[in-house]
Amino acid sequence: MTPTIYVDADACPVKDEVYRVAGRCGCHVVVVANAFLNVPREAWIERVVVSDGFDAADDWIAERAGAGSIVVTADVPLASRCVKAGATVIAPNGKPFSESGIGMALATRNLMQDLREAGAVTGGPRPFTARDRSAFLGALDRAVVRLRRSPPAS
Repeated sequence: MTPTIYVDADACPVKDEVYRVAGRCGCHVVVVANAFLNVPREAWIERVVVSDGFDAADDWIAERAGAGSIVVTADVPLASRCVKAGATVIAPNGKPFSESGIGMALATRNLMQDLREAGAVTGGPRPFTARDRSAFLGALDRAVVRLRRSPPAS
């Protein structure tokens, strides 16, 4: 089975890497954003522009992602929804979201949000590095290979 890769694209730093892996492996890519984004003109890349409503892109992806699909996102609540639907979910830094770790990721995200709302200076995410990009490429490639070897869902 060849997976579909859904990209939560508004702030995704690894779109080019997704295109590279998908082109090599023959995957369909769906790039979902709240505004128009330039994407390569390839038959296997689909651009979806959703309304600018709160979580519109997340809702669109979560309604379609499931077993046999890969979701690329740094958004922990979206990752949680997609993991629960059976999708393979990878952060742009290459870290996979899993059923066993998604609860802790959500709790940490919620704690940090509460601290920021209370006025605590929490910094922000660390800068995105070449090592993150490389880790993502490896994680995406492994996920595609694993899903292609999986028997089709009946």
